[in-house]
Amino acid sequence: MTAYKNDFPLLLQHPEIRYLDSAATAQRPQAVIDGLLNYLTNTNGNAGRGSHSLAINSSLLIDETRKKTAEFIGAQDDGCIVFTKNATEALNVISYCYAAENLKPGDEILIPVSNHHANFVVWQYAAQKTGAVLKCVYLNKDGSLDMNDFVSKLSDKTKIIALSAVVNATGIVNPVKEVVDLAHKHKAIVVVDAAQSVTHFKQNVSDLGCDFLVFSGHKLFSVFGVGVLYGKKKLLDAMPPFLYGGDMIDFVTEEKSEFKSAPHKYEGGTMDSAAIVSLKYAMEYVEKIGYEEIGRVISELEKYALSELQKLDFVETYCTEAKERAGIIAFNVKDVHSHDTAHILNEYGVMVRSGHHCTQPLMEHLGINSCCRASFSIFNTKEDVDVMITALKKVNGIFNG
Repeated sequence: MTAYKNDFPLLLQHPEIRYLDSAATAQRPQAVIDGLLNYLTNTNGNAGRGSHSLAINSSLLIDETRKKTAEFIGAQDDGCIVFTKNATEALNVISYCYAAENLKPGDEILIPVSNHHANFVVWQYAAQKTGAVLKCVYLNKDGSLDMNDFVSKLSDKTKIIALSAVVNATGIVNPVKEVVDLAHKHKAIVVVDAAQSVTHFKQNVSDLGCDFLVFSGHKLFSVFGVGVLYGKKKLLDAMPPFLYGGDMIDFVTEEKSEFKSAPHKYEGGTMDSAAIVSLKYAMEYVEKIGYEEIGRVISELEKYALSELQKLDFVETYCTEAKERAGIIAFNVKDVHSHDTAHILNEYGVMVRSGHHCTQPLMEHLGINSCCRASFSIFNTKEDVDVMITALKKVNGIFNG
């Protein structure tokens, strides 16, 4: 057992669980649980909607979390940080409020074929709504982004490029900085889905130069219900609101309404204050360990798992030859559906995800219908991998024996 597993009460109470599904959602460390409990028992109020102490203190905590988030991702201004329910909602805000407002017929959108559906379908919608053309960028044999294909499709017609910093199904790390630099030469804006990358390495929007970046808190140890949308201030200021209602307005008359400036004009309705505050404690937990240590632990586990999987001639892995990877392995037991494999692994306490991982275009590109996905976090151990290998041998024995 690693020392970090001691931070996670669910895993301590259930030592039989080998949780290898952190790319879907993280387990919650005690520090986040304690922070959330403290908020609910001492501070819970409707932020921004009252002059009493609970409402004021809730507002102050949200302001503190916004400042912390800006610092955490290297943003110069906390006015660039919008809280959403999750990364999916954040991407929808960009699609509806930026793309649908700015794209024209004949404009082009570029996205990798490996994008998560949340960063795929929204651009299909934007293209259909505006008459723009959506183009996919394909992959090299090792699963990495084919930059030659990207460059060949990039032109002055390109207005939006949207990509994952880390591909959720395979763990491939995309060259975001290179894409941003090339895109800006053509005056295109770049949207980065950092839902997977923020759990593995430091995001710095100032260094990347990206125009938008999104992530979900629950993959970064917070509770469900909070996401982050970073946008350059000039873009956020120019965009219309996404949701209309309470607390995003300056004033309303019978004839018209005027809205607050960003970020507040995108935060209509009562926010999940507890979830937002839990993100603060999650970021503090990550900073306490440090990204260097997180990267070291996960990289060692991934290498060990991959070496053990490659000893099994009945297992095939996908996109594992790429140099830049981040703690995710896609695989199948030959001639066995991924759901069947995952079901039997679960009987051994090994929890992986199975299916298409919200990346059906990628699955089609790889020539498969689905796969299993093992994803690692700071609390995992080599023993978790060993139990998975034992369970996979059982799967093969049942179906191919």
